[in-house]
Amino acid sequence: MHTFAVARAVHGIEPLVATEIRRSGAGVVRELRHREVWFETPGTAGLPALRTADDVLLAAAVVDGIGRDRSALWRLARAARELDPGPLPAPGPAGVEVSASFVGRRNYTRYDVEDAVGAELARPARVPYHSRRDGARPPGEATAWRVTIEGERAVIAVRPARRPLHRRAYKTVSVRGTLHPPLAAAMGQLADLAGLSAGAGTVLDPCCGAGTTLIEARAFAPGARFLGFDHAPDALAAARANAGGGGGAFIWARADGGRVPVRDGAADRVLVNPPWGRQVPPLGLLAGGLGPLWREVRRVLADDGLAVALIHDDGPPRGFAVERAVRVSLSGRHPLIAVLRKEE
Repeated sequence: MHTFAVARAVHGIEPLVATEIRRSGAGVVRELRHREVWFETPGTAGLPALRTADDVLLAAAVVDGIGRDRSALWRLARAARELDPGPLPAPGPAGVEVSASFVGRRNYTRYDVEDAVGAELARPARVPYHSRRDGARPPGEATAWRVTIEGERAVIAVRPARRPLHRRAYKTVSVRGTLHPPLAAAMGQLADLAGLSAGAGTVLDPCCGAGTTLIEARAFAPGARFLGFDHAPDALAAARANAGGGGGAFIWARADGGRVPVRDGAADRVLVNPPWGRQVPPLGLLAGGLGPLWREVRRVLADDGLAVALIHDDGPPRGFAVERAVRVSLSGRHPLIAVLRKEE
């Protein structure tokens, strides 16, 4: 028996989530949508824990004919009322909560969708439905449902797990500007870390923050050595705490991103999310611009190495050829994940 599943993702990396599904054998991809990958996965025992996905949900119903007028609410409510409860997680005493989103303008709000579906989901089990309409926060123990609408099709899906995938268990400490873990995993996937010789090699992050990028990278190359540098002591403390059980795989040290204490060509891969001034101001040699950072990345990168960088307003740095670029949506901005090689 196959399970119809929905992987939620940062907009822009849906193809990377699909690639992870295929490469890991997690299932067969059926469709890519806005922030979603629909796929079939074998069995019903559990949904795959995809690193590049924000969440993976069990699809309960696909509803067609969901237009822009308010009759869509009736269609969605009916679909929720007619769900077969057999293969679905039973709601607990804490009740049901629903989060909804749609693409394009509609004559109803996300709260209208949530309330129409949530009331019907809660009724058969006689448990409370927790509306978000007045800004209330549902209890963490409530069964979490999601409704997404694109075009005239909606999917109603439920999360079997207690928390979404993007809330990594290792991330116990955070700092301002910390990178979203699935986006960091996408950078690791683009870096072809699995292509490192015998799974070894050196992976470097000159602006490591709370360590998210390197910790995610280790899942792709568990035999590699990971070097994380940052100008801020609190960021390094967070990285060490989050890396916890990483043993000797990680080395964290304080350094200026414009003067990395590593010999020329020592890094097989460089992963970097530079400080872009919105949440984290550039410090030290980077306060006047990111030129020193890119010169150091080029210096420490092996001739056959790859750098994967999150690039915001400045465009691709000089001295590098862009092998691939993926536009993403992040904190209201639209940076590129750029795969870079050194130019001759």
